[in-house]
Amino acid sequence: MPSHCPHNQQASCSDCNLSTLCLPLSLELNDLDRVDNVIRRGLPLQKGEQLFRSGDRFTSIYAVRSGCFKCTRTTQEGEEQITGFFLPGEIFGLDGLNSNQYLSTATALETAAICEIPFDKLESLSREVPSLQRHFFQLMSREINADQELISLLSKNTAEERVAAMLLSLSARYKRQRLSATQFIMPMSRMDVGNYLGLTIETVSRTFSLLKKRGLIDYKGRDIHLHDLIALQHLAPTYS
Repeated sequence: MPSHCPHNQQASCSDCNLSTLCLPLSLELNDLDRVDNVIRRGLPLQKGEQLFRSGDRFTSIYAVRSGCFKCTRTTQEGEEQITGFFLPGEIFGLDGLNSNQYLSTATALETAAICEIPFDKLESLSREVPSLQRHFFQLMSREINADQELISLLSKNTAEERVAAMLLSLSARYKRQRLSATQFIMPMSRMDVGNYLGLTIETVSRTFSLLKKRGLIDYKGRDIHLHDLIALQHLAPTYS
């Protein structure tokens, strides 16, 4: 698949307010310039556009600059299963590292922009910049932990616990972006939420209504206001 990311010299990591999320804090200025030189940036992807597909050759990992992506895999029954959502400052595409093929398909949920990091160049640079290598080991570990948490979430928890866990996850991730942890817009649809959490869209809608009735949240469409983080954490303590 052709790259979406022709090199763009007008943007740089040093000017990006998300760089502290996707790069190690300990990078020296000259190392930051070296990282900047291997990153490709390009035109935004439109809603529904795919960045890579399952089975494509693994060449790069990606950092979200703006917007949101979902990653999906096809089950043995031929159904689409959402395996993750990725917000600004988060890195995805690591699932292709082991087999040299992407295992998932990445789709933009809204107009979105990414930074493409060719893995061969990152690998060479990581040997010269130890903090970069450690950082990407940490990212891979975080992805493994996220997969294990999702398996646990789907195997044990009630609908309320699953929805509460997802809201807490979004809250923490927006907080890392230095945005509000209690008021945000969910970029994913209720249908996508249901797919990810293993619930029907009717159950998702009913659960949102129940949490609202209990005073834990308020919402209008995708605008979410978390009124009681502590109560949500009691519902889903593992994910708080």
